[in-house]
Amino acid sequence: MSDKFVQIHFLTSYPAALLNRDDAGFAKRIPFGGGERLRISSQCLKRHWRVFDGAIGLKALNVPGSIRSRRTFEECIRKPLLATGCADSTVKPVVDALIVEILGKSKKSAAKKGKEEVASVEATTSQLTVLGKPEVDYLFSVAQGVCQKAVSGESAAKEVKDRIKEIKKNLSAIKMAAGLDAALFGRMVTSDILARGDAAVHVAHALTVHEESCESDYFAAIDDLLDADNEEKALKSGHINSVELTSGLYYGYVVVDVPLLISNLEGCKATEWRSADKELAAKVVKQLVHLVAKVSPGAKLGSTAPYSYASMVMVESGNEQPRTLANAFLKPVKQSPDLLENSYVALTNYMDQMQNMYGNSNERAVSAIGNVALFKPVIDKDKVGISLDSAADWIASKVRSHA
Repeated sequence: MSDKFVQIHFLTSYPAALLNRDDAGFAKRIPFGGGERLRISSQCLKRHWRVFDGAIGLKALNVPGSIRSRRTFEECIRKPLLATGCADSTVKPVVDALIVEILGKSKKSAAKKGKEEVASVEATTSQLTVLGKPEVDYLFSVAQGVCQKAVSGESAAKEVKDRIKEIKKNLSAIKMAAGLDAALFGRMVTSDILARGDAAVHVAHALTVHEESCESDYFAAIDDLLDADNEEKALKSGHINSVELTSGLYYGYVVVDVPLLISNLEGCKATEWRSADKELAAKVVKQLVHLVAKVSPGAKLGSTAPYSYASMVMVESGNEQPRTLANAFLKPVKQSPDLLENSYVALTNYMDQMQNMYGNSNERAVSAIGNVALFKPVIDKDKVGISLDSAADWIASKVRSHA
């Protein structure tokens, strides 16, 4: 039976940083194992992985992406239509009609004229929408065709409404219409026109393997123009403040639902994934391993330079329900004499206990620094301490070989 799941586990250390803040400006936290842990939200991680622009990024696959914005119809349809010479008196009713028919009635501003109420739809939607680049391109072409032959704005809007069934049918026929991002991380929509997409890549909130380590950093911004004759010379500060800084070794966890990923990418039924082309899915998984290991979700770049690579990346391929290894750190890991090695001990001991209880049908490979020999009891020796490239290539080959 083909392996249905890929799992990626990683440990990454960040010193003196503020990676992910809550609404009060403090580092995000979560109680776990009787202690408070530092946390990086899955939304934060996915955002940084999704938008990374480099050789290991998703954009390097040259597959149409998704646009997440409240201004998609304004920036990607209305303004380009005006730039082609279409009159706004026609463009606005057409774009308004598209918004209403595709997304439902959005935020309105209404003005009463006698007994009549004239409502206008805002091109900036009240909620963020996720539209694939193929969907946006198709909707632009529809709007452009309507505008070019329209007699009036009213008749143009009516044509959009009359063609909505055709528009829905054509949108559903576009391969990966919602874009690569939605194929990986899903799309929640309430529209009857747009297709809802389930996430094929599941990302856990990363948390520290030890209890929180933080302190308040007092800082001052020095005023360069305060001279010796100035009464404030003793202070020489133009601004005084404090900010929380944290340090931690984070455990992160990602699961890839391989059948769903292939179905989302290739447009096939979920039951037909074994016979579908798996090359793009394999490339996505390979890129994802590199993104997990090398892309930092840091804020306060200028003052903390929060860039780090993972110290350990373990990949698994299997057919049974995935399971997190975060419970290896239910008891906070001691930070001395060696936090990383202590974490390896906790992780491999937990894996060994889980194998004794449940057995193991997964294949694994690990790329790591430090005492990698600790992984040999739970991973085949030829896949212990391999390079990240080798680990990524190996797990991609597992996806590619599914049949």
